[in-house]
Amino acid sequence: MNRTKPLSVHYRGITMPALVHSEQSVRYAQQDFIVRDRDVFNLTYPKSGTTWMQEILTLIHSDGDPTWSRSVPSWERVPWIEQITAAGYLEMRPCPRLISSHLPCSLFPKTFFTSQAKAIYMIRNPKDVCVSLYYYAKMSSFLEFKEDFGEFIDMFLAGKVLFGSWFDHVKGWLRLRDSKNVLLLTYEDLLKDLQGSVTRICQFLGKDLPDPAIDSVVQNASFSTMKENKMVNYTLVPESIMDQKVSPFLRKGISGDWKNHFTPEQSAQFDQFYQEQMREVDVKFSWDTS
Repeated sequence: MNRTKPLSVHYRGITMPALVHSEQSVRYAQQDFIVRDRDVFNLTYPKSGTTWMQEILTLIHSDGDPTWSRSVPSWERVPWIEQITAAGYLEMRPCPRLISSHLPCSLFPKTFFTSQAKAIYMIRNPKDVCVSLYYYAKMSSFLEFKEDFGEFIDMFLAGKVLFGSWFDHVKGWLRLRDSKNVLLLTYEDLLKDLQGSVTRICQFLGKDLPDPAIDSVVQNASFSTMKENKMVNYTLVPESIMDQKVSPFLRKGISGDWKNHFTPEQSAQFDQFYQEQMREVDVKFSWDTS
């Protein structure tokens, strides 16, 4: 892969891929973008289920009809507010707009915090995020990659990866978890009970779907269905940008794959750092250790 061109954009301590971001695009998101009261935001740290939630929100918006999700790429249906294409996708779009973002709370559009817009923040076991991000960097021409997984763990813990520290990102958004306009979900929630999670999302959005429509959302947002949908699986992206022969974009869609990659020593090191970073957080997740 050709990695001679600048890979990253740095904005207020956050690193983003230069392929689809610029200082101007992030500044536009934070300072100039006008949030509307009916906007719906899909918020995640990278590799925490962003594509999955894009598909769920698309299908809920379409009352379970999969036509839109099978005909338009996910990044156009639920575009990222911080990317250089954001204004073109969003400015003239009617409400409710479905919008994705990996931005930390500190860089999010200012107008969101005085609006009635709704946001879903999804969190995933950071060990699984680390593994997923490792493979994503491996198959992407626009991300720094360390072949040695131990070195990559060190980069992850230091926040020297895509969109900075997982810990800072999660703690920042968790401060808004009691807001009536913010719904907190975990990737593991969706794996455990996708139908119940879809129903919960519908209730949060005030979207009353009949049971057959809910069933269609669940079926079409399953990992197996998404993996075969070229509008979701990123096979539309040129191989020079994402080489899916190295690793598929939609890789496994499971929880606990970290156990196949971390040594016991690496796991203990990660757990210690996690506990230090999350000591003041009064939310307990399914992956928390005692």
